[in-house]
Amino acid sequence: MNSILEADVSVAVLFGKSWSLHVEKVLKCSFEENLEIVYNSVNYLREHGLKVIFDAEHFFDGYLDNPEYALKVLKAAEEAKAETIVLADTNGGNTFTTIMKVVQNVRREIKPRIGIHTHNDSGLAVANTLAAVEAGARHVQGTINGLGERCGNADLIQILPALIFKMNFNALRTNLPREEKLRKLKSIATYVAEASGMPLSPYHPYVGEYAFSHKGGVHIDAVLKEKRAYEHIDPGLLGNLTRFVVSDQAGRAAILQEAFEMGLKLSKDEPALTKALQEIKNMEAEGCKFDNATGSIRLVILKFLGYNIDRLKIISWRTLVERGPTDRVEAIVTLQLNGEIVHGIGNGVGPVHALDLALRDALLRRLPQLERVKLVNYKVSVVDAARGTGAAVRVFIEFTDGEKSWACTAYSRNILEASLKALIDGYTYKLITYELEKDLVNR
Repeated sequence: MNSILEADVSVAVLFGKSWSLHVEKVLKCSFEENLEIVYNSVNYLREHGLKVIFDAEHFFDGYLDNPEYALKVLKAAEEAKAETIVLADTNGGNTFTTIMKVVQNVRREIKPRIGIHTHNDSGLAVANTLAAVEAGARHVQGTINGLGERCGNADLIQILPALIFKMNFNALRTNLPREEKLRKLKSIATYVAEASGMPLSPYHPYVGEYAFSHKGGVHIDAVLKEKRAYEHIDPGLLGNLTRFVVSDQAGRAAILQEAFEMGLKLSKDEPALTKALQEIKNMEAEGCKFDNATGSIRLVILKFLGYNIDRLKIISWRTLVERGPTDRVEAIVTLQLNGEIVHGIGNGVGPVHALDLALRDALLRRLPQLERVKLVNYKVSVVDAARGTGAAVRVFIEFTDGEKSWACTAYSRNILEASLKALIDGYTYKLITYELEKDLVNR
């Protein structure tokens, strides 16, 4: 207790046992002794000027097992003037119907503000939290991205949009208007994922890369006409974006949208769109996957519009990985650039890094506009391993020039060949879009 006082804080959070099982088997004290511990702990901090939030650990299990005693624990905290009493589903095993009924019962018994603390062991932490709020809880505990012990805690990234936009609560202490409160939600979720080393799933509700991605042709066509047709909330409110995933399931509408985002104004009847879509379907049948690979998709479109997408043509390449007293990873590339043969060499921390440096060595002397292009992400997936013909790989590389981002993908049975193809496509895409931007300005 004194450590809390020495911390010089204005609010203290304590947790105590509210399940008779824990009192008997874990604390190994009498029921009365536990009540005294709760009262004395809360009262001591209150007498020293602190506001106290009391977390009733395992409350729902305790209430179902011995409701009379579980409520006595809450009463002890109330008598000691706890400002908020939090009901915890510590084992995460209860359903939202139980949570709702118990919270409603507790509201009739105690006066302090009620809080809710749930775990996700049954996959219901968010649902249970919202059910508790519906039943009268007005203090919510959770974590960003649902991080926590075992299966995690209630995910605030999912709870906050529901509270603010679905249930119309004035959540968060801020003077920002309602529509501005969660504009940084995705960036916060991404930051915590990176800092914690716990990657954010692309399927994460509200903030995942695929949360507002549309792949089916019917879906894409509808969203282009009316976003609410397939989006339950405006992704911009959460710092996210609508994305159209071009694939063998997508239709001409998705291809047309990609062209539009490049600044190309094409009609729905443009023959190049049909050819581009067929090409993408054929490539996916061979093993490519274009999900979010905007650079590769747009190169296919540009190809059938008559643009030269083979202006950077690899003649030969090799890599050398030497381990010994002096480690060395070297790559040498020879390519044809607008009819001219150029060479490049690079020494990197790995073969893909070395290939990228070798490409830059060959390109930047003649194409300085590519200087700002950087690799920001590299992923490789193994595919076809079950066919018995040897595994192939699919490479996905993300690029940025500091202002815009794009991604390219490639497929091969050689990981370095696939990587080099994706790298070449990434630089080629930037070259062509640089020309497109100049043309649009000069029109």
